[in-house]
Amino acid sequence: MYIYNTMTRKKEKFVPQEAGKVGMYACGITAYDFCHIGHARSAVVFDVIARYLEYKGNQVTFVRNFTDVDDKIINRANQEHVSSKDISERYIEAFHEDMDRLNVRRANIEPKATEYIGEMIELCEKLIAKGFAYATPSGDVYFRVRSFKEYGKLSGRDIDDMRAGARIQPGEEKEDPLDFALWKSAKPGEPFWECPWGKGRPGWHIECSAMSEKNLKLPLDIHGGGQDLIFPHHENEIAQSEAALGCEFAKFWVHNGFVQIDSEKMSKSLGNFKTIRDILESRHPEALRFFLLGKHYRSPIDFSFVTTDDAEKGLVRVYECLAEVHAALQKDFNKKMAMPEEITKEFEELKQAFIEAMDDDFNTAGALGHVFGTVRLVNRVLEDKALRGKDGTKVFLDAVLEEVKVWSQVLGVFGLEPASILLALRDLNAKRLNIDVKEVEALLAQRLEAKKNKDFTTADSIREKLSAMHVEVRDTQNGQVWAINNIA
Repeated sequence: MYIYNTMTRKKEKFVPQEAGKVGMYACGITAYDFCHIGHARSAVVFDVIARYLEYKGNQVTFVRNFTDVDDKIINRANQEHVSSKDISERYIEAFHEDMDRLNVRRANIEPKATEYIGEMIELCEKLIAKGFAYATPSGDVYFRVRSFKEYGKLSGRDIDDMRAGARIQPGEEKEDPLDFALWKSAKPGEPFWECPWGKGRPGWHIECSAMSEKNLKLPLDIHGGGQDLIFPHHENEIAQSEAALGCEFAKFWVHNGFVQIDSEKMSKSLGNFKTIRDILESRHPEALRFFLLGKHYRSPIDFSFVTTDDAEKGLVRVYECLAEVHAALQKDFNKKMAMPEEITKEFEELKQAFIEAMDDDFNTAGALGHVFGTVRLVNRVLEDKALRGKDGTKVFLDAVLEEVKVWSQVLGVFGLEPASILLALRDLNAKRLNIDVKEVEALLAQRLEAKKNKDFTTADSIREKLSAMHVEVRDTQNGQVWAINNIA
């Protein structure tokens, strides 16, 4: 199994430091607003990573934090005339609601920054004692960036280049413009904690160093988050942790790519800011998750309702196939005949290819390609009249459903009851196109009656009327089946 390591800029063979056990830390949200599509991508990426590591037989301890004290939280609290705790608790609860809908499992440990204030103060004291940090007269504590000789090793930035554009802002008491805050003296109206430097609160970077150290063994097997965290957040985490503790902070650094909206950077100022809740008003949660899995996690992904609808069509293809499998398994298999060897071989190759894709830096896009290869194979078997009723076909279809369990365990999709999700997807599409489902069902009943009476002219006329409504009708062994043929 190989993982791309941001630190070394190459794929490396992943071997946990302790056989069979993986310690993974991913930076979570700052809890001041509803989660957006970028949060969804990062959460799904690290959920899949944890799932796959478990599938490979590892005991995974996954830690994902919540920042519950921060300027943004304080500003929101002041605007609403409530406490910072009220704000953070509201949006942590909203995060869990959104992630539950996306089938993102809870991390094993979900620490909040305010629960680790003592550990952060202790880290600051260690850094001051070792000369890597200093307290100012006003009670701020800064990290001396130039004292850590390897600063910039994760992001690849040169410290002298950084120095050229750095400035000390009015009121700051930094020794050097590059120094960053470990601890901030409290301003009027802000939450604060007593510490050796007076009343104050933690800086953003220090919290992850404290929480990861206390909940996982260092060095971490995997530390990750979005690419936007590489600098300065993760760079600063490395500096303060390794300076204070004298050991490597993490073996593998994993970062997911950015999400764009209609080929532009997502921004509230551009009016293209998409929360998960905005999207799920008209799209199914599993369709959104499936869309996010359709690109390699390190690649940028372009969100639009067109691209998600294209992904949804793929999801429908898989579930329609699974519905046909379940229907076929309800029939009698009373004829002795083994599945042809070439089909069995192709199926085994597809199963192995799925695992090989995931072993290659969690390539979900490649893995889904092999899912669709399996769907095509299954459809060939179901359409082959020579294989109907054969016991070898039943063995094959049962094996396919067992493989679906692997897809669901690893990717977190394809685990729903096919008929239910197909109905939910169809009804969402009908709602978007203002299609009256009851009218469609009534027309289908009329068409069925016309066909029984051999009035094929009327039956064809009804089919044409339905087609004009973007409704596709198919006649199957199980009766009429309809779907939306123009997702909008």
